[in-house]
Amino acid sequence: MLKNEMTELLQIQYPIIQAPMAGGVSTSKLVAEVSNSGGLGMIGAGYMTPNQMREQIKEIKQLTSNPFGINLFVPDEYDVIEEEVKSVNEILNPIRKQLDLPGKDSVEIPNFNTVFETFIDQIGVVIEEKVPICSFTFGIPSKKVIAKLKKNNIILVGTATTVREAVENEKAGMDIVVVQGSEAGGHRGNFIDGYQESLVGLMSLIPQVVDNVNIPVISAGGIMDGRGLMASICVGAKGVQMGTAFLTCIESGAHKIHKEAILNATEDNTVLTRSFSGKWARGIKNKFILEMQRHERFLPDFPVLNILTQDIRKTSSDQNNLDFVSLWSGQSPRLAKSQTVESLIKNIIAEANKINLDIQRFL
Repeated sequence: MLKNEMTELLQIQYPIIQAPMAGGVSTSKLVAEVSNSGGLGMIGAGYMTPNQMREQIKEIKQLTSNPFGINLFVPDEYDVIEEEVKSVNEILNPIRKQLDLPGKDSVEIPNFNTVFETFIDQIGVVIEEKVPICSFTFGIPSKKVIAKLKKNNIILVGTATTVREAVENEKAGMDIVVVQGSEAGGHRGNFIDGYQESLVGLMSLIPQVVDNVNIPVISAGGIMDGRGLMASICVGAKGVQMGTAFLTCIESGAHKIHKEAILNATEDNTVLTRSFSGKWARGIKNKFILEMQRHERFLPDFPVLNILTQDIRKTSSDQNNLDFVSLWSGQSPRLAKSQTVESLIKNIIAEANKINLDIQRFL
């Protein structure tokens, strides 16, 4: 049950993909260890410059000879409105004061054309460095970009939160689609359907997507162990993508306060917020989320808000302060453990094989 067209296409031993967590969580060691342990390690390159990407790719190639992949954010058009920036800074300045940070009036924010040029340069690095797998979040790249990647034999992986988004990924030429349930930690990957419409539970979503696309479907959201893997396979997925489970691993680059927050959290501690970045995301509730709740509907979209809150998140993290940092987590934190990547994958496969045997006996 653990070998299929997806494992064959990606040339991996087990149908397990490490979610590409941007912002420093997906260290070279984490990515390489996942690939060395039979899964697919993924670089979260959403916030990286092309040069940073190239350096990490080269580093990982020194640590593993197995396939690994990279994830990019598809840029969406946005406007920088100075008055809006000023009013958000007025809301954020009292929080900055709590962290002994100077207040701000204006912040330099790159325009959409600059962000799009960086994205095209990132695509160039993926091709030049011959990364075998490239996944996308927050949308689908242009036909021109897809054609260029396919010409270079790069396997393309899309993200969807509804059947409609999965169908669009297949139409665009994606080879695989990751289907993100409402349980997932971190940013929502919706790009057609709205935030409320995209909150479909994973076990409801997977079979509906499987019935409407012909490409392999990957299950993502709250999966932490062999039980989640087997449940996903039973409803039609060809594999799983796991974020929170890898985030608390020894090799992860997540801050210790982030790891500890997840290891001490319960299933009712996570909420959806757009207060940190301007995109809806699931994380552990803290002071920042509570203080920003009443402003949430009026805050600017990603990446504008993400840039405006950057100094707050960084300083809070540097001060080991849980109050004002984004603590992304899925809905299954009770299942998180502090362990090595190798132990996590071994335990998942052992549990999955045991469940498979139990099913065979039952039949």
